[in-house]
Amino acid sequence: MSDNATPWTQPMPDAQFKLMRDILAAPSPVGLEAAMTYGVLKPHFESFAPKSWHLHQFKGNAGVVLDTHPDQDDMFKVMIIGHADKIRMQVRSIGEDGKIWINTDSFLPTVLIGHEVKLFSEDPDAPGSYRCIEGGTVEALGAIHFSDPAQRDGSKGLKKEQIYLDLQIHGENKKQQVLNLGVRPGDSIIFDRPIRPGFSPDTFYGAYLDNGLGCFVAAEVARLIAEAGGTKNVRVLFAIASYEEIGRFGSRVMAGEMKPDALIGVDVNHDYVAAPGIGDKRMQPLEMGKGFTMAVGSIASEQLNRVIAQAAKANDIPMQRDMVGVDTGTDGMAGVLASVDSAATSIGFPIRNMHTISETGNTQDVLAAIHALTHTLKALDALPDLKREFLDNHPRLDQASPLTHQGSDKPDSEGDDSKEGSKESSPSKESNQSKKTKKKAKK
Repeated sequence: MSDNATPWTQPMPDAQFKLMRDILAAPSPVGLEAAMTYGVLKPHFESFAPKSWHLHQFKGNAGVVLDTHPDQDDMFKVMIIGHADKIRMQVRSIGEDGKIWINTDSFLPTVLIGHEVKLFSEDPDAPGSYRCIEGGTVEALGAIHFSDPAQRDGSKGLKKEQIYLDLQIHGENKKQQVLNLGVRPGDSIIFDRPIRPGFSPDTFYGAYLDNGLGCFVAAEVARLIAEAGGTKNVRVLFAIASYEEIGRFGSRVMAGEMKPDALIGVDVNHDYVAAPGIGDKRMQPLEMGKGFTMAVGSIASEQLNRVIAQAAKANDIPMQRDMVGVDTGTDGMAGVLASVDSAATSIGFPIRNMHTISETGNTQDVLAAIHALTHTLKALDALPDLKREFLDNHPRLDQASPLTHQGSDKPDSEGDDSKEGSKESSPSKESNQSKKTKKKAKK
């Protein structure tokens, strides 16, 4: 293929990077995902989606599904899921000294210290109206002078109960000053760090790659499919879910409502090669910059994986196999959690520093995932009877071919010309019939 036909080998175009940045920057903490789904993705979908496509909305959450063939339930349905919700901190209580004590959710307490954040508070006088408070930082100990020796030398860490938001409140009635701002328990707090290009080529870093990247991939696959004229035999459901970070409750609702025949969760993965201190765990060598990842194990469908792997191989798209145990850890589980019969798997891209303010990824891995999924949908669309394809072709290990040793055919004893493999019977010149005879003898 030429370089023009392999965008996953090229730098990501500026306009595409800007879209990715806008999606990741949308303030969409758990339960408040509409900034991403309605503020960024809905206008983006409307910019390219044919009029026949439909955007499904939900009552209980701000997730959306872009549907290529609405109401055509007889078609084979493939759902591709990214999740819009971000891990967040939340206000627990307000101290007399003006400190806003917060929980740490899925963050390590130590990765929070000193970082700028945004607090989103509902106006108590106008329920449903939110304000954004900027300029605060997350703290725990104050100055090093107030910490004990064990914390100074690193032998003692931080407890989540020590974490607070500092709004630089001073003067009289500090607690009341905070209360006057409308800050209340449960208010969401998120990092203020949009992504930017990294130092090394094709890299980027910032907050909330988990999982704005999955939403970006789903949206870009939808655009490419629309530009290619859509699909004829496959009804594609491009889903942007909520509640993944607290148990994948949004995607299972979508799967339960729409009952896809095949489902692909798209989420970030780990760069295990670069991860510090885990060498003794012997993790699979997933690595940033080496292509997208595909889950093997758990509920991952070998049939669906085969289509993805073949599509990637046929188009020279780099792919890494990711071993998962009882749970994929992603929205790829949505079908089984919703009790829906769906062939499912999970794909992703290795990143570093997950659940920190400096999550780091590679644009070529993301582009590889986009184009692998696009080619997968095209491959599925070309199959004559998709439902029978998945019903009838589950792998049969009882039919696995015996694998014989493929080593040298060296004779048992030197100089015995009667043995196969002697100088007069060179393996490179044997007939096909003699090769078959030899294989039977080995068996």
